[in-house]
Amino acid sequence: MIDGLVLLTELSLGALVIVLACRVATLVRREPLLLSPPCDVPTTMPFPAPRPAAMRATMERTELFTQLHILIGLQERDCREQGLDWQTAPPEVCEFAVAWLNGAACALCEKSLRHTDTLHGLVAQIASRKTPIRQPEAVQTLATLTHNNAWLACFRHGMDAAEHWRIHRFVPPPSSVYDAITQNAFI
Repeated sequence: MIDGLVLLTELSLGALVIVLACRVATLVRREPLLLSPPCDVPTTMPFPAPRPAAMRATMERTELFTQLHILIGLQERDCREQGLDWQTAPPEVCEFAVAWLNGAACALCEKSLRHTDTLHGLVAQIASRKTPIRQPEAVQTLATLTHNNAWLACFRHGMDAAEHWRIHRFVPPPSSVYDAITQNAFI
């Protein structure tokens, strides 16, 4: 009896695998490829027409938002492990983190978006979630970034960190938020 049940289960699972394989094959034939090939790879496959600009911009914004969230989340954890908690830190320390995040955002976004109100809004939104700074305060910090040499240094650290993170998926300590803050603030 048990042998019959095991055999029936095996046959059912085999049939499900076959159905799954057929469904995947059907979807692959019907759905257009969403990613274009690298520029240096020759191809004879026809690719679909480019996505509309609005859809592409939304996807790029979402991707940037996700990358920045991951990056600042890792940096927040790193700071906490080294004894710096942004939630209890003075507002000036959080402003350094906002400047660092803006530098990272500039390194990860398209050059045409750098230093725009759109990017500043995105950075302020993330900063208000990760630090006790409210969004208007973060926007004010970004608007006056060039008036403070320490903020500019943190901005540069953020750019270096994001450029390294994009390739290696980790931030070297000299480019981290913690180092940027400790080198430019009295904490």
